[in-house]
Amino acid sequence: MKQFTSEPLSTILAWAHEALIESNTITFEVLNPDLGRGRYAGEILSYGDTDYLYRSYKAWSDLGELLFCRLLTPKSLSEYTVQITYEKLDLSDSFHHSEEKEEKYGTTSRFAAIHKNEEPAFLSPYLRALQSVKVGERKRILNLGINTGDEFDLIRTLVPRDEYLNIELVGIDHSQSAISVAQERFSEGNATFYAHDINDLASLNLGRYDLIITIGTLQSSGLEFKPLFASLVQEYLTPDGAMILGFPNCRWMSGEMIYGAKAPNYPYSEMSILIKDIYYCKKYLQQKKFRATVTGKDYLFLTATKIGL
Repeated sequence: MKQFTSEPLSTILAWAHEALIESNTITFEVLNPDLGRGRYAGEILSYGDTDYLYRSYKAWSDLGELLFCRLLTPKSLSEYTVQITYEKLDLSDSFHHSEEKEEKYGTTSRFAAIHKNEEPAFLSPYLRALQSVKVGERKRILNLGINTGDEFDLIRTLVPRDEYLNIELVGIDHSQSAISVAQERFSEGNATFYAHDINDLASLNLGRYDLIITIGTLQSSGLEFKPLFASLVQEYLTPDGAMILGFPNCRWMSGEMIYGAKAPNYPYSEMSILIKDIYYCKKYLQQKKFRATVTGKDYLFLTATKIGL
């Protein structure tokens, strides 16, 4: 087992990269993070005859994520030190690699195992977005890419039941199996779901909505991002309507949500396309007299409400 006392993080990172080439797990000994609570990373703390560089559990967790590893439960080794163990993620275990065309996001897919509402990095900014648009006051809500209905389920939890039942919910997704599950989950009578091609919304005669939500859908292959977005604002949003747009900045692998979306032709996360798309939507909405904010980390949420409302 490798022991690190006052070595800089760059040394540990280089060692970990090399060690993970040979093994699926690595272990090393470091100062117990509990001993330095309230300190900043990199402060020197002396215990016994040894000087240690302090790092928090968050730092070790972040390092594991950057190495595409999961942090296992630390073990106490001495009065002052703990054992940190990283286990390599199976990068092939991901719905992103699925070759399924019709049901890549269906109920039998790897995607179906994901529950975004149990991921703090998704839940917190989405809740903030719903609160920002005063979701309980919205009467018609449209969600594109609803899948099995998790985003509606959070609304049902957040809004008092009598108010929730007065909201008309409409969800659309291309996956028939996911829509079938959503129809079973929302049987109160105020929700309608369509298994339908989002490129052909006009044939559904949907009308207008005072809140449109779409998370991780507008940038999907097969959709014309800018024309679709413009049509939502111009043809499906009421004059005092609001929007919540979610842009994934993460990947799902081996049961973990890992920060940083994979960019085409790059071996690492490169955010130019993501930033460009968010900027385009924000600028477009601002020109239409919306107040637009961007929040989040693993998921970036663009929330837009009409100025003056």
